[in-house]
Amino acid sequence: MKIKKGIIYLSVSIIAIFLLAGAMFPQGTNEEKEAVLMQTILRGLDYMHYQPLEIDDDFSEMVYDEYVDQLFGYGRFVTQEDIERLKVYEKDLDDEAKKGTYEFFNLSLEIFDANLDKTQSFYRDILSKPFDFTLDEKVEMDGEKRKIPKNDLELKEFWRKYLKYETLSRYVDKIEEQKEVGEEGEKKSEEALEAEARGEVLEMFDSWYGRLHKLKRNDRLGYFLNAVTSVFDPHTNYFKPIDKENFNISFSGRLEGIGARLLTDKDYTKVASIVVGGPAWKGKELEENDIILKVAQENEEPVDIKGMEIDDVVQLIRGDKDTKVTLTVKKGDGTIKEIHIVRDIVIIDESYARSLILDGEKEGEKIGYLYLPSFYADFEHEDGRFCAADVAKEIEKLKAAKVDGIIMDIRNNGGGSLEEVVKMSGLFIERGPIVQVKSKGKNPLVKQDFNPSVSYDGPLILMVNSGSASASEILAAALQDYNRALIVGSKSTFGKGTVQTFVNLDKTVNGYEEYKPLGDIKLTIQKFYRINGTSTQKKGVIPDIILPDSYQFIESGEREEAHCLGWDEIDPVAYSQNVFQVQNKDKLRKKSEERIGSSEAFNKILENARRFQKQREETAYSLKLNTFLEEKEKQDKESALYKDMFKTEVVGGIRNLETDLPSIHADESKEARNTDWIKSVSKDVYIDETLKIMHDMLNRKN
Repeated sequence: MKIKKGIIYLSVSIIAIFLLAGAMFPQGTNEEKEAVLMQTILRGLDYMHYQPLEIDDDFSEMVYDEYVDQLFGYGRFVTQEDIERLKVYEKDLDDEAKKGTYEFFNLSLEIFDANLDKTQSFYRDILSKPFDFTLDEKVEMDGEKRKIPKNDLELKEFWRKYLKYETLSRYVDKIEEQKEVGEEGEKKSEEALEAEARGEVLEMFDSWYGRLHKLKRNDRLGYFLNAVTSVFDPHTNYFKPIDKENFNISFSGRLEGIGARLLTDKDYTKVASIVVGGPAWKGKELEENDIILKVAQENEEPVDIKGMEIDDVVQLIRGDKDTKVTLTVKKGDGTIKEIHIVRDIVIIDESYARSLILDGEKEGEKIGYLYLPSFYADFEHEDGRFCAADVAKEIEKLKAAKVDGIIMDIRNNGGGSLEEVVKMSGLFIERGPIVQVKSKGKNPLVKQDFNPSVSYDGPLILMVNSGSASASEILAAALQDYNRALIVGSKSTFGKGTVQTFVNLDKTVNGYEEYKPLGDIKLTIQKFYRINGTSTQKKGVIPDIILPDSYQFIESGEREEAHCLGWDEIDPVAYSQNVFQVQNKDKLRKKSEERIGSSEAFNKILENARRFQKQREETAYSLKLNTFLEEKEKQDKESALYKDMFKTEVVGGIRNLETDLPSIHADESKEARNTDWIKSVSKDVYIDETLKIMHDMLNRKN
């Protein structure tokens, strides 16, 4: 969560501390820069983090475990012999961090690079020969269940089984494809199909290893620094400059660039899609699947980007509004073309609030459906979009359409701005407390809605699921505590009850201009609590009415995160509202449970949830063809039972608001995306049941 005012005041004091840290070192080598980076981050965490850690042997062991697991992929790249070489540093990382030295990190890179070359030779040698699929053997694919190989012999044996599984999976698919080939189609022998499968696996691993070999020291240092920060809590992270830039884009729904989404295809950068309304879309020259060969800034020589990491390519292509970039691209027909694009502000519409009108259960019943993908806020631009204001506009449009009730969907909404969720909560109540925010060692601060006006005073349902986190949980908790809205969804929300802020490291260190930008740290500075005094941390918000989902029997959310902060509670604050009170929750819940109990769709969802739970536990796979085919046939039959669960249209009478139609019809791509959205809503059994619950709310006497 980003708290704009908090950043201003907190950063002023912290920068002084950081500058002292930076002043201790003369400008100079990359080693000195890395030393300052580590020490600056640790000082910041000690000073600002809600629950700082002692930098001692316990800290060292946690960082060691976190980093080794990340780097070596649960035994895919390492042996016990390698671990023994690293283990001597297990209790020394705290001392290294304090001194700003990197002996352990340097050794880990040395071991990783050597093992990268070694395992590459393993997989290339193994894949050069056919596999024998008549042997009765298994491979364990869950890294946490596997033992780390003792030596290179065991490591190569693991790779043999791993590659055999990947090849067998593709080989079986090819056998199935051959059955579909007609009389005129090419018939291939089993040997040829097996060779093709091995070739595809080889290509996949060569591509993956190609990316691993291109990682720079700075990228790898980022992984190590994140192992250090993540032991404080899972939401405290180090951000490289490009990562922070991407975060800002997702947070604001806006960027300055050409408006194209890119992907890596082997050594090339390919255009994945064009953002409607952006400069590339307006120019009509750059197209999906174009391969970008070179990038040139205005009046500069083009840079050949073949083999370049996609983050570096993105940095070259993005740029300030009104600047020009030239892309040399290879089109689908093989022709090479230079495309000149003037960068501009690109707005990603799908990241903003939007709404529809849905027919209710009763003839003439009209329900507003308001979808909010995140609690976005753009503090950097005067014309930036803010979700509270956007939701207020959607509410006004829905009220003008004379809806009988509103369903607000924040499923899979991972959160965002604390200030925005406070304002948004105030749209539904008179003035009053929304959330309590507690900083380290201080009394809780009550965040209030001071505006006595109410944007919407009618029946309201909030849809949540296990992906609803942070700001989503603040909104759900506040409206539940006030009894202002009925909360409907999976067994609990995510359970993230902490607040983060960003600190720009460039502003915290004197000198080192040649190394900047250094990046940012995002760190947990506060916990938030419901106005009833309880925390959402780890436990989340329990909906008033629970709808089963496919992850019903799988533990997920904050409680499954390593090093997450604990649950606690504080004193409640006084609160009340007289806008709208949800009546007869028990009755509403009972009627929904009766419908769910007799619903074919929800019974299938529960069966599928049990299947997911079983699949999650069964992680060892046979490498014998006949057994593999039997297991696959069984899985395919089970999967087929649930294949069409969400393909039937269950929600009818869906339509856009009249005021939105001119914008939607402005271009074909936007129109197509709107059509896809309406189709997805029409097949959503959760929206269907929520409409039924809304009908029960509107007919309280029934």
